[in-house]
Amino acid sequence: MMPNGKIIALFLCQRHRQPMIPVERAVAISGVGVEGDLHALKYDTRQVLLMDVETLNTLGLTPGVVKENITLEDIDLSSMDTGCVVRMGEEVTMEVTAPCTPCSRMDEIRPGLQRIIRGKRGILCRVLTGGTLNVGDPVKVEQPLASLST
Repeated sequence: MMPNGKIIALFLCQRHRQPMIPVERAVAISGVGVEGDLHALKYDTRQVLLMDVETLNTLGLTPGVVKENITLEDIDLSSMDTGCVVRMGEEVTMEVTAPCTPCSRMDEIRPGLQRIIRGKRGILCRVLTGGTLNVGDPVKVEQPLASLST
């Protein structure tokens, strides 16, 4: 089990190319994503984007600006492999599906950001177990079972 962190911000994308909407509480739906988010799609592997505040701070960015749904603190996203399970709060579990590749919209935030944030834009997840997420909820990361046995 990796060290504990916490959720410091939650966001919903309600319309394309619009700012993310900050919320104090969100509902994760198993196999779908975050309720009320435009990207919540059944069976999609890109249901939820996680980002860490430490990377945002290093880049001089504020939570939500790179379009993440959940901003985490004290979680090293770069150490997560595909298949890692992220436990949030009392109920929610998500599986890491892939690192998030920065799109050209990053350059709309700041010229050159797409290049600068490559490899640091966060990770994509799918919701395994749904439930309520709250700002301040604890977060734990577990390595995939296959990597624990080797």
